[in-house]
Amino acid sequence: MATTLIGKHVNAPRSAVYRLLVDAEAVQTWQVPTGMSSEVHEFDAREGGRFRISLTYDDPTRTGKTTAQTDTHHGRFVTLIPGEQVVQIVEFETDDPAMGGQMTIAISLADAEDGGTDLTAIHENLPSGLDPEQNELGWRLSLAKLAALAETGRVP
Repeated sequence: MATTLIGKHVNAPRSAVYRLLVDAEAVQTWQVPTGMSSEVHEFDAREGGRFRISLTYDDPTRTGKTTAQTDTHHGRFVTLIPGEQVVQIVEFETDDPAMGGQMTIAISLADAEDGGTDLTAIHENLPSGLDPEQNELGWRLSLAKLAALAETGRVP
């Protein structure tokens, strides 16, 4: 099982970045790579709380993991430490055994010297069918949106 590690500097305080990690409307805005749209079906941001999110490709020729063009995943919040950390267990809804299994996503926040926030995201136990480079690219695109939302209040 593969692991990816992604870092991102955000020019906003940790409290602002954390709020965007645990707010359903914000997650629907930023946690979606460019070229996709997002729908949050369920989102209970408390330890043990569940979430379910679908990402749909804008390009009709792209293939989803759940349906023809959609990747749906669900999971639960394991750890929520305000201003510091969000840990989730995530699983794709798929019939493809190569995309099955539970992943752990841990996002940690630390004060940066410039007054902003250094975010670190570790994705562990990626399914064998998920290309780690593509996972990293998708998350880099999403984290850029998170940073824009934290810094300016909007996503470009």
